[in-house]
Amino acid sequence: MVNLETSEVVLSYGSKRVVDDLDFIVPEGKITAIIGPNGSGKSTCLRGLARVLRPAEGVITLNGRDIHAQPTKAVAKQIGLLPQGPTTPSGVTVLDLVRRGRYPHQRLFDQWSTEDELAVRNALVLTGLEDDPDQYVDHLSGGQRQRAWIAMALAQETDLMLLDEPTTHLDIAHQVEVLDLLRDLNRTEGRTVVMVLHDINQGCRYADHVVAMNNGRIANQGAPEEVVNSRMMQEVFGLAAVVISDPVTGTPLCVPDATDKGAGSEA
Repeated sequence: MVNLETSEVVLSYGSKRVVDDLDFIVPEGKITAIIGPNGSGKSTCLRGLARVLRPAEGVITLNGRDIHAQPTKAVAKQIGLLPQGPTTPSGVTVLDLVRRGRYPHQRLFDQWSTEDELAVRNALVLTGLEDDPDQYVDHLSGGQRQRAWIAMALAQETDLMLLDEPTTHLDIAHQVEVLDLLRDLNRTEGRTVVMVLHDINQGCRYADHVVAMNNGRIANQGAPEEVVNSRMMQEVFGLAAVVISDPVTGTPLCVPDATDKGAGSEA
């Protein structure tokens, strides 16, 4: 397993501080959903966790060591990243894309191994893409394209996967398809998953742990039923909402309260 933590982290773009005082321990073997309004620092937080963005202050540790003091390939063997809206050059097949996930495992004098081949085939099977790996990625449906990118991340064989809005621009059927896949990978493969989501109800339904961010800080975190309530919806999203129990899963379900233009009451 991978232990990823932040301590008093500040993340900035130039002189602009975007995330402040980030203290966060990624729950191992769980699915974590990062939620919050636009501009709250969700994607920036994920970029910090992925070692894409170096903290201006504080430290991010991977298995007890500063993540920025570790070699890039060593980190890539432990953390897989799927950025928001990844684009694939035309002419790239599913197999080509998934094989790129093996880059961290490549050695100078042994560019492709049996282990690499098995990892790629396993990733294709897990994502349901094994029947036609020679399809061009840009010819796939939105859901299938996301599966191909997830397969590439799986081929890295990391214990931790970070995904930035994996359901963006997908219709509801494909959103559920991708989220069901991630949950299955977590339950059957034991992968730790951290994903940024806009849909609060999907976050509650699929995540074991929810992190609510606002104005660059963590407003609250914990199990969905501990975090998502009418008060949080008002304070973080500025939305009056009634929070009820999802009739299918029993998880929190947020319903905007069109009759209440003021602060929502605890539900």
